[in-house]
Amino acid sequence: MAKSVLDKFRIRKGKVFEAPLESAFGRLVTPFEEFIHRQSSSGILLMLCAVVALIIANSPLQEGYKHLLHLPVSLSAGDWEFSLSLHHWINDGLMTIFFFLVGLELKREFLVGELSDLKQAILPVMAAIGGMVVPALIYAAFNAGGEAERGWGIPMATDIAFAVGCIALLGNRVPRAVVTFLVALAIVDDLGAILVIAIWYTEKVNMTALMASGALVVIMWLLKAAGVRRSPVFIFVGILLWYELYITGVHATLAGVITAMAMPARPKYDPVAFSTFVKDIIRSFDRCFRPGDKIIANDALRARVMALDNGVNLAQSPLQRMETRLHTPVAFLVVPIFALANAGIPIDSFTSGDAVLNPVTMGVISGLVFGKLVGIVGATWIGWKLGLGRLPKAASFHHIIGVALLGGIGFTMSIFISELAFAGRPELLVQAKAGVLLASVIAGGVGFIVLSRAPLSEDEVVSTGEEAFSGSEAGESGESSR
Repeated sequence: MAKSVLDKFRIRKGKVFEAPLESAFGRLVTPFEEFIHRQSSSGILLMLCAVVALIIANSPLQEGYKHLLHLPVSLSAGDWEFSLSLHHWINDGLMTIFFFLVGLELKREFLVGELSDLKQAILPVMAAIGGMVVPALIYAAFNAGGEAERGWGIPMATDIAFAVGCIALLGNRVPRAVVTFLVALAIVDDLGAILVIAIWYTEKVNMTALMASGALVVIMWLLKAAGVRRSPVFIFVGILLWYELYITGVHATLAGVITAMAMPARPKYDPVAFSTFVKDIIRSFDRCFRPGDKIIANDALRARVMALDNGVNLAQSPLQRMETRLHTPVAFLVVPIFALANAGIPIDSFTSGDAVLNPVTMGVISGLVFGKLVGIVGATWIGWKLGLGRLPKAASFHHIIGVALLGGIGFTMSIFISELAFAGRPELLVQAKAGVLLASVIAGGVGFIVLSRAPLSEDEVVSTGEEAFSGSEAGESGESSR
């Protein structure tokens, strides 16, 4: 069982309180916590939700499913009322949280992550651009001049949760630097998708609401400049921005990205200042402590503990804290609900030749599977040959091909863009979703196989050998103990 932080330290004096059922409850919760924090878990849950949505949409429950999604949900105060269907609340409201997290990840990556070093960033950025442009061109070639031409943005996106979930299942067979390359590529890919949504999938613009949105953005940056570090303040302004953007006609989910970009990324204390602060608080705490004292009954001790708690928060940036808090609810609540609401399509979209062999479905499949492969591998090769960047450590082009195939898993973002591109055109929307689901299965399966057969580097061979050796030692010791 995983131990708590307190249990990792040897406590020579004093007591650690443990409730009567705490140990038993810990044994029950720990496996669930391990599942939640495993990288592949969110991808598995997402896949299950997509399958459940498909089953419901092709069962006697389909009418109830459609009725539930079209159920109006309203907010009102006095004469003001705002009403959207449940489906719109999920796609326009709940997904704003997803875009907020994407924005936080983007900002962190450009400030201190893989994308902050130009030499490291150039290949993932070039790969992402190639992986967006080529699929869009392939889709456009299938649908040029037709009413479905508007869907060219669908095969541009990569689903980070699915892709990283697939690669995580391979464990040590894939160098860690390759995983980092895929994540950086997918994040730049998300940025491209956000720009596409903002520029090309926005209809009529309400100028009055647009001016109000601009004023709210200015307020956010003024709050940041004034040193406001409370995340709820930014989130409140972000909610107002979401409403104004919805009225504007610009897709409201962009409020999540804009709010994320305004979140302070610099902590109040640097490591040296924080260390000094903690030592001062502990010394003050020890001076106030008397044998037999309890924190709940001693105001001086309680004040020092509260000051320490505030200091711990100030040693982390609001961006960092918010990103950490959002990962689990987004991965295990927001995105699965989106899948349940959007992946339910008729099964005959996959089973008949006419359903699959149409320009929309074939354009999406070809774009995501072949377009991503050609675009990502080609752009990476060009950048590498020109000496603009270096391949991930211990990686070969065998790994890059596998990553490019996994980049063809477009699930969440591709379905989201499909909803925007073909709003009010249900037949084209079903064809696009069928293409996304089929392409994601093909790209994920083939990418997994390619990476599983990639040659191990010397470091990986040594690591695997050490693990096998330690495992055999553990087995022998176990047998001897028996």
